[in-house]
Amino acid sequence: MNHISKILIANRGEIASRIIKSAHDLNISCVAIFNEADSNSPYVNQADESIRITDSYLNGKEIVQLALRANAQAIHPGYGFLSENAKFAKLVEKSGLIWIGPSPRAVKIMGDKIQSKKYAIKASVPVLDIVEKESEAKKIGYPLLVKAAAGGGGKGMRLVRDSKELKDSIKMAKQEALNSFNDDRVFFERYVEKSRHIEVQVLADNHGNIVHLGERECSIQRRHQKIIEESPSPRIDDLTREKLTSAAVNLAKLIKYHSAGTVEFLFDDDTEEFWFLEMNTRLQVEHPVTEMVTGIDLVKEQLKIADDQAIEFNQEDIISKGHAIEARVYAEDPSNDFLPSTGQLIANDIKMNDNIRWDSGIEEGMTIGTDFDPMLAKVIAHGTDRKDAAEKLANELESIHFGGFTNNIEFLRNILVSHPFLNGETTTNFIDLYEPESEIVLSNDELNSLAITAALWLQGYNRNNANTLKNLPSGWHNARLPYQNVNFLLKNQEISVEYKRQRNGSYKMSDGSIAIIHHWGENSLDIELDGLRNQWKITKHEGLLLVQYSKGNKLLTITPRFVSSEMETVEGSMVSPMPGKVIEVMISQGDKVKSGEKLVVIEAMKMNHTITAHQDGVVDQLYISVGEQLELGASLMLISKNEE
Repeated sequence: MNHISKILIANRGEIASRIIKSAHDLNISCVAIFNEADSNSPYVNQADESIRITDSYLNGKEIVQLALRANAQAIHPGYGFLSENAKFAKLVEKSGLIWIGPSPRAVKIMGDKIQSKKYAIKASVPVLDIVEKESEAKKIGYPLLVKAAAGGGGKGMRLVRDSKELKDSIKMAKQEALNSFNDDRVFFERYVEKSRHIEVQVLADNHGNIVHLGERECSIQRRHQKIIEESPSPRIDDLTREKLTSAAVNLAKLIKYHSAGTVEFLFDDDTEEFWFLEMNTRLQVEHPVTEMVTGIDLVKEQLKIADDQAIEFNQEDIISKGHAIEARVYAEDPSNDFLPSTGQLIANDIKMNDNIRWDSGIEEGMTIGTDFDPMLAKVIAHGTDRKDAAEKLANELESIHFGGFTNNIEFLRNILVSHPFLNGETTTNFIDLYEPESEIVLSNDELNSLAITAALWLQGYNRNNANTLKNLPSGWHNARLPYQNVNFLLKNQEISVEYKRQRNGSYKMSDGSIAIIHHWGENSLDIELDGLRNQWKITKHEGLLLVQYSKGNKLLTITPRFVSSEMETVEGSMVSPMPGKVIEVMISQGDKVKSGEKLVVIEAMKMNHTITAHQDGVVDQLYISVGEQLELGASLMLISKNEE
C-alpha cells in the first residue's frame, strides 16, 4: 500500500474481526473502538490498538476524533451503524481522513431508498411503484411493505396485509428506523408474493475500471432479514444474469461509484421480471459467498481502492468456480417467533478447513446480551456444486459443539437438508410456505440415548468433584439400594434417567439397557449403550449441560431435587419472552384487557416486539415501566380472569 498504513474500524463484532484479518494481510495496522459491553470481545484483542468510545457506535464525531487521536489515516465503516451515513462519510473526509467506501455523494444518493430509485430509472433499470405518504398507501394496494428510507438489514420494515395493520406497522417501523439509523422516514412499496432477492456485487476504482462479481441469492429470510445466502443463484439463467449484472454496472457508472457495492433486485419467480430494490454502498454481510466462488478478497479490494490503486483484473479474469452457501447463526428462538435469546457461550468448538469458513466475533465464555444485533457468526461452505455445498454446510452445523443458549443452528440445518431447498425453491416466502422444523426432533431412542449419556457423564463429574470418598465408584453400595435418579429439562420436556452401577463397572438402566463407560473426560464421554459406541462432547455450565449427539447439540437443564415455592408461577402472570428494554406500556393497573390486545412493546437487539394479552381479564398488578431493562422471564403483570 502506498499511503494507508493504519485504519480505524468504526464497527464491532465479526465484521471488525473480518476487516482486521484482510488489513493485516496487507500490513495495515488496525485500531478498534469498544464500549463497556464489548470490552472483552475478540476483535478488541485482534486489533493492534483499541480505544474506548464514551458514547454509542453511532456517534460519528467522537469516532473521527478517536481516529485522529490514534493517528489513523482512514476509517473503515464495516456494515450497519454509520456505514451508509453520508454525513459521517463527509465528516471523515473533511477531517482529512480517507473514507474506505464510495464518495459521500454516492452514499447519499443510494442510502436514501427513495432517491436511489429515481437514479435507477435514469439508468433504465426497472423499479417497483412506491409512495411516500400514508394517505397514498392504498394506491399500492395490499399486501405492501413499510420500509425505512435510510434502512437496510430488515430494520424498519413491516409487511402489511390489511389496512387495519397499517398505522401500527408504520409506528413500529419508524421506531426501529430511528433506533438503527437515526432517521425515521418510511415509504410504501408493493409486495411481490413469490419473489427472490437477487443481488449483484460490483467493484469500481477511481481510474474508470468497474467489474461485477456475479450474483448472490438471499431469498430465505425471517422478519425480512436474510439467514441463508448463496452464489450463484439456483434460479438465474445466463440471459437473465447478463441483464441483471449489466443493470448493476450501468447504475454504478451513472453515479460515478467507486469501492465495493451491492445492487439488490427483486425477481418475480413466475414472470421472471426483476426490479431494482436498493444499492448498498458498503460491504454486505453475505460477501463471503462471492469471495469463496471468485477467490477475490473484497475487503482487500476496498482497501486498495481507497488507497487510489487500480483494480488489477478485468471482467474476463473473474471466473466463478463451484457453489458457496452461507448460514447466519443467530441468538434467537425459531420456535418462539425468532425472539432473541441471551446466555453464555459455553462451547465454541470450531475447526477451520479448506471448504468451511467461519466469520465470527465471539469466543467461548462470552455473555450474549441484548445490546446489539443477535447475529453471532456466519458459516460458509464451498462445494463443487450446490448439492455438495449444502451437504458440507449441513454437516458442519451438525458436527460442531456450540451453544449454551437458544440459537437457530438446528433450524438452519433443517432448511439445508429439506427437499424444497435442495430443489432450489428458495423464494422469499420459503419459511412460511414450507415451515421447516424449528429444531431437530429426537426419536424416543435418540432422546433416551442423549439422556443416559448426560446422566452418566454427570455422575462422573460429581464423582470427580467429590470432596469425600472420592476413590469410591459412583453408586457404590454394600446392600440392595434403589436406582439412582437424575432429571433433566429439554426446553419444557421433562426427562428422567434411572441407573444402577453393576459390579463389573457397567451401568444398568431401569429399562434393562446396559451402558459401558470406556472413558470419561472433563468435556467428553466415550459411551457404549447396548453395543452401540459413541464419543460425545459435553460441556457443563452451572445448571446446564450441552450434550452433542449425531445431528447437533441439545441443551439440558439439570432439574434440582427440591424446587423452591418462590419459583412457582402465579396463575395469570405474564412474563417477558425475551430480555430487552421496555419502550412502551399501553395499559395501566386496573384496566380491562382482551385476549390478543397489545400491552407492551419491548426492544431487543434493535428490533421491536409487541407483547399481547394471553386472556381476557383485569390488570391486577403492573410490575414494569418505560425504560426498564428486563431479563428473560421477568414478571410483566398479573391479569386476573373476568368472573362475568
